[in-house]
Amino acid sequence: MSERSVSRKKQEKRWYTLHAPEMFDRAELGTTPADEPEKVLDRTIETTLGDLTDNASENNTKLKFKVTDVGSDAAYTEFVQHELTRDYLRSLVRRGASKIDAHITVLTKDDYRVQIQPVAFTTKKADHSQERAIRKTMIQIVREAAREHTFEDVIDSVVEGRLSSAIYGEAKTIYPLRRVEIQKATLEAHPEEVAAEEEAAVDVDEEDVAVEAEEAEAADEDEE
Repeated sequence: MSERSVSRKKQEKRWYTLHAPEMFDRAELGTTPADEPEKVLDRTIETTLGDLTDNASENNTKLKFKVTDVGSDAAYTEFVQHELTRDYLRSLVRRGASKIDAHITVLTKDDYRVQIQPVAFTTKKADHSQERAIRKTMIQIVREAAREHTFEDVIDSVVEGRLSSAIYGEAKTIYPLRRVEIQKATLEAHPEEVAAEEEAAVDVDEEDVAVEAEEAEAADEDEE
């Protein structure tokens, strides 16, 4: 390929401005080049909450987005993941104290499936029964929040710290806590994907019932 052909191909590429979802006020995430709009779809972008809010104290929170829509010169994304940095989580660990975490997969009020991972740090070492009680409280609060709120509201409560504050307020009555965080929140499935999975599961169950019925009929015939 000649240098002129390579140069022409480079010139054909356009730059698209990447935008965060509405819940993040459509903040600019940067730019990305592509020679066709379709090639921008499904690209993932990682940034920090500090970059979006222009607040360096929030750089310990990583955010991941995926492009779902492309315009003439802009690309729009959806939320994929919220995660605290390992360095920040390590800084919260204290010798002689307990770290209690949970992995909770929930459906939001509008049927998005999300996995949320809260973590609590106690002031001193808790016993096993206290750790179990704190973990149970975390699970109950996360499930209740998902059941009563939309996906956007749940993620907003994670990012803004309201969900971790709710857990702290309840769990500190079980044993003194130093801090509660949501160490990770991940979008696992959209409503249409959840519905398709449920429909497939129903179809499989119906097939199993039909097979069991046929086997029962065959057994009855053999007994006769």
